[in-house]
Amino acid sequence: MKRVIVTGATGFVGRALVSQLIKDGYQVFPVSFTNFLHEKNNSLPDADVCIHLAARVHVMNDSHPNPIEEYRRINFDGTKLLADLAYRAGVKRFVYMSTVKVVAESSLCNKPLTTLTIPSPKDPYAISKLESENYLLEFSKDSGMEVVVIRPPLIYGKGVKANFLSLMRASQKRIPMPFLGIKNLRSLVSLRNLVSFISCAITHPAAANQIFFVSDGVDISISELYKKISIAFGVSPRVFFVPVFVLRGLALAVGKKAAVDRLCESLQVDISKNKTILGWVPPYSLEDSILEMVSS
Repeated sequence: MKRVIVTGATGFVGRALVSQLIKDGYQVFPVSFTNFLHEKNNSLPDADVCIHLAARVHVMNDSHPNPIEEYRRINFDGTKLLADLAYRAGVKRFVYMSTVKVVAESSLCNKPLTTLTIPSPKDPYAISKLESENYLLEFSKDSGMEVVVIRPPLIYGKGVKANFLSLMRASQKRIPMPFLGIKNLRSLVSLRNLVSFISCAITHPAAANQIFFVSDGVDISISELYKKISIAFGVSPRVFFVPVFVLRGLALAVGKKAAVDRLCESLQVDISKNKTILGWVPPYSLEDSILEMVSS
């Protein structure tokens, strides 16, 4: 039986992951990352694997007087401390949950991002996550503790919140949306596929000291996504055409430029490395994952 430490165990991803790990026979030790930040912990239980999910995530309209320093304090300094304590606890593999945002906010010309794409983080959250990635990979070289970095795009599934939940509610209420003119492609990853990939990353020898993107393996436009969610709810999709330049103009006028940019732009990731190196392909389809999500 492997012993696994998990930070962020009560979060959106953490709850699903811990449940699956227990089903798979792992002994799981949920650890409060907040206690580390306040120096209430100076040791970890002996374990084989540490999965670090906890973080200060992207905050819209951040009111902190110095956002970059706060992100670094939690995401970078906290990760450094956790890695050191994990190594002392005998951890052989450290799995780090990063984000696609360390590389880019969008992909150009429908060309998916790969692990060879030069990172260009645009906000304090992404900067702090990339700095943590770089530190961990260097720490691995010095300590011998294996590191696996996972960069997911937008995660959806049972318990999803924020913008995805708003999209689901609008779909369920059959609210018409001006999506037909948006010809973007976005990679998504369902919670079930992400948990499956993390499980693979825990054990596969070839995952050591590698960076991986993870997704459902298919890319989809916002219009098609809205339609699929509607169909899963058993209602007729209601989308109509508005030119993208009109949407962008309206967004600029009401101070929502960033939100509409994210809605209209493409963000694709290439996960062929996962199959080539690990033999992993997403076990759950996009349609099945959406149906499971709306059923919950």
